[in-house]
Amino acid sequence: MNQMRVIGNIPHPKLTISIFSLNDKYQVRFEAGPMEQIFKFSQAEVNGIEGIKKLVDDEFMQLIMNRFNEMYLSFKSTKERNS
Repeated sequence: MNQMRVIGNIPHPKLTISIFSLNDKYQVRFEAGPMEQIFKFSQAEVNGIEGIKKLVDDEFMQLIMNRFNEMYLSFKSTKERNS
């Protein structure tokens, strides 16, 4: 049985970005506090860790940060409505 294993990280001042390998796929996990976003790539789609790092460019990171902000506001709003 194959196990998911960490094969790399991408440094970032606000997020934890981890790269995992499982079977023929890579997972890139972006974590900010209690929230996370995960993207999966076939190993055939990217050229290893360097290929993943190339995909995670400034524009992609801005979209990730915007999505985290939306997630935070949604979570905050539901907690306020239901407390």
